[in-house]
Amino acid sequence: MDARPEVRGAAVDPGMPLRDDELLIVRAFDAPRGLIFRLWEDPVHRANWWAPKGCRCTHFSHDFREGGAWRACFVSETYGENWQGGVYREIDRDRRIAFTFVWDEGPAGGVETLVTVTFGEANGQTIQTFHQTPFTSVERRDSHITGWSTLIDRLQAYAEARPQGDPS
Repeated sequence: MDARPEVRGAAVDPGMPLRDDELLIVRAFDAPRGLIFRLWEDPVHRANWWAPKGCRCTHFSHDFREGGAWRACFVSETYGENWQGGVYREIDRDRRIAFTFVWDEGPAGGVETLVTVTFGEANGQTIQTFHQTPFTSVERRDSHITGWSTLIDRLQAYAEARPQGDPS
């Protein structure tokens, strides 16, 4: 018997088998789905959590529509500025965001991946499924696990600290 909760509204199955060039992170939030979506949509909110542990976001801007561009930078003492950007491919309010992701420099500089974030509900929680592909190697994929996981940790802390139902 499958012990995973039923996830309604998510387009990526958290139990699906993954290829070596894919990264999948599933997180349950004690916050409404609309709020989690809004924290991805609003650039002011996004700048508050868009950086992995040990970094801070110094720039986040976007044209939040299909075909719209986004651009961000986070800074760390170890690596300095880390610029990235992309284009939104799909936006389905409160359900799904898909966008390209490209680092400006570094080992993955210039390599475009597709990030798909879906938002479902199960057991009174929002289930966010983060999927990124394709990576050029298992090593490149694995090098992103900690960064994305700690960025999502920051999103979770930020979301759950907000008053319930307060997307402002």
